Amino acid sequence: TLGLVVSAISVLLLGLSTNWLAASLLAFTIFFYAVVYTVWLKRRTPQNIVIGGAAGAFPPMIGWAAVTGTLSIEPILLFAIIFMWTPPHFWALALVKNDDYTRAAIPMLPVVAGAAETRRQIVIYAVLMAPLAIIPAFIGMASFSYGIISGFAGAIFIGLSVKLWRDGTDKTAMQLFGYSIVYLFLVFLGLVIDRFVAGWAGV
Repeated sequence: TLGLVVSAISVLLLGLSTNWLAASLLAFTIFFYAVVYTVWLKRRTPQNIVIGGAAGAFPPMIGWAAVTGTLSIEPILLFAIIFMWTPPHFWALALVKNDDYTRAAIPMLPVVAGAAETRRQIVIYAVLMAPLAIIPAFIGMASFSYGIISGFAGAIFIGLSVKLWRDGTDKTAMQLFGYSIVYLFLVFLGLVIDRFVAGWAGV
C-alpha cells in the first residue's frame, strides 16, 4: 500500500511540475520494475536481469523528457548504454552469490546455464556495450575528448571481462563488479563535465 501510494504521488508530482510525457515514462518504469521484473520475470527465466534491466535504464529518458518535453536519439542512446551494462554488471555479482540464488530457487544465469556460459555472456555484453558509450562523440552529443576517455574506460571493462572469462575466480568477478559501478559513473560524469565545459567555452 505504501509503495502504491508513494508511486502514485511521485508520478503526479512529476507530471504537474514538468510534463506528462516524463510522468508517463516514470509510471511505466515503476510498473515494469514492480510487476514485469519482480513478479513475473525474476523467478521464471534466466533472462530476468536482461529484460528487467530495462527498468533501471529508463531514468535518463525520464530526465530528458522532464527537461525538454520530448524524446530523441540522445536519451535512447543513454538508455541503451545502461541496458547493455546491466547484465555484465549484475552477472559478475551473481557468479559470486550463485549458492545463494540456488538455495532461493531464483533462476539467475549462473544457476541455470552454469558459470562458464555466464562468463562468456559477460564478455559478449561488454563488447557490445563499450562502443555505445563512444557514440555520443560522433553525434554531436559530446566532444571527441569524451569519446577517447569513454573508449579507454570501455577497454578496461572488456579487459576485466576477458580476465574473468579466463580465470573464473570470485576475486576477478568482484573486481569487474566494482569497476562496472565506477565505469557507469565515469561515463555519465564525463557527459556532464563535457557539456559543462562546452557551455563555458561557448561551443
